[in-house]
Amino acid sequence: MKRDLSEVLMPDHPLYTEAVEALKVYHQAQADGVVGVDLERLRLMAEHRFQAVTDYQLRALGGPAEESH
Repeated sequence: MKRDLSEVLMPDHPLYTEAVEALKVYHQAQADGVVGVDLERLRLMAEHRFQAVTDYQLRALGGPAEESH
């Protein structure tokens, strides 16, 4: 089965760059001593963005992807 790589996200795609930026914000907050609910919120935001990238890439490459709820 030939895959269409034109659908794959490149590192400069906005979805991918937003995920990377969210992770940077989370790590900077850790370095700045942010704790508790505020830090957890930033972690979840970064995790969610990277999961969206991963799910998209899996679908674009023809791999298994869970059904969205």
